[in-house]
Amino acid sequence: MPAKNLQHIEDNFEMLQILDKEGKVVNDPAMPELSDGELKELMRRMVYTRIWDQRALSLNRQGRLGFYAPVAGQEASMLASEFAMEKEDWLLPSYRDIPQLVWHGYPLYQAFLYSRGHFEGGRIPKDVHAVMPQIIIAAQCTQTAGIALGLKKRGRKNVAFSYFGDGATSQGDFYEGLNFAGVYKAPAVFICQNNRFAISVPVEKQTAAGTLAQKAVAAGIKGIQVDGMDPLAVYAAAKMARERAIQGEGPTLIETLTYRYGPHTMAGDDPTRYRTKELTSEWEQRDPLIRFRNFLQSLGLWSQEDEEQTVNQAKEDVAQALKKADQVQKQKVSDLLSIMYEHPTQNLQEQLEEYKKKEGI
Repeated sequence: MPAKNLQHIEDNFEMLQILDKEGKVVNDPAMPELSDGELKELMRRMVYTRIWDQRALSLNRQGRLGFYAPVAGQEASMLASEFAMEKEDWLLPSYRDIPQLVWHGYPLYQAFLYSRGHFEGGRIPKDVHAVMPQIIIAAQCTQTAGIALGLKKRGRKNVAFSYFGDGATSQGDFYEGLNFAGVYKAPAVFICQNNRFAISVPVEKQTAAGTLAQKAVAAGIKGIQVDGMDPLAVYAAAKMARERAIQGEGPTLIETLTYRYGPHTMAGDDPTRYRTKELTSEWEQRDPLIRFRNFLQSLGLWSQEDEEQTVNQAKEDVAQALKKADQVQKQKVSDLLSIMYEHPTQNLQEQLEEYKKKEGI
């Protein structure tokens, strides 16, 4: 394809933005319909999650949590999109997307158990329509296509929301999931949180495409790029995508341009090896909490008292959730063997009996 035609495609994916980095409205026609109460609740969730994330980092360093992927900087991308979901919609997260799970109904104490590798962390309550975070990069994309098709075949007016990073768009499961969902017009929303480095590889070294949103073209579905540091723009895009899905118009790929301030995970990643301080400082000036706080304060909807109440509530909830997680009985090898299959195989049953004897059960 001639280069000028490629440029024409990329021109169709201009970034959607409603608030600039100072929190001023720059795209009033795109403003979503949210009540004052809903605007405050979204802000509360973002502040709450920032505090929870800070506490989780500290707990990880103390050895009280296990695997943890920081989320600071991505609150708008994560929470504003989840805010567009309905309770009966399905959530398919990556390992960084624990906040969406919790706000969708997954108990916080179980999130801590998940971080520790405890099997109780994987027992999602029956009334929470979600699967556990996917570790295999992009595998949730194919799962999303399947769940979405199932919703369609059952005549449900619900949608499957999938979250993944920019690195996932280099995987085969990403293309297969989008293609399958597109063919059957499955009610799915694929949300690519482009924080520009996957683990450590710049997006420019992963793809020659000018945007990740344009990858929707090959699957014959709608694609949109959005300012991932702008909660109103993210919500508007996710709400639009959900409405398209339930109206039978097929799936949507949303690329949110965002940034994680911390390392990829707390498992030894050093972001200073592949990111400059200047770049991080530039993105910090677009911070979603500052931007949204300024917007709400201009409307008289957010005060210092609101901020302090939210911060204190988050600290208290994290402390109580940690206390509850600490009280859960430590898992044993026999626990894992006993829940591996509904009906254990003969050799698994033999191993189970052997470990029960060792554990004095």
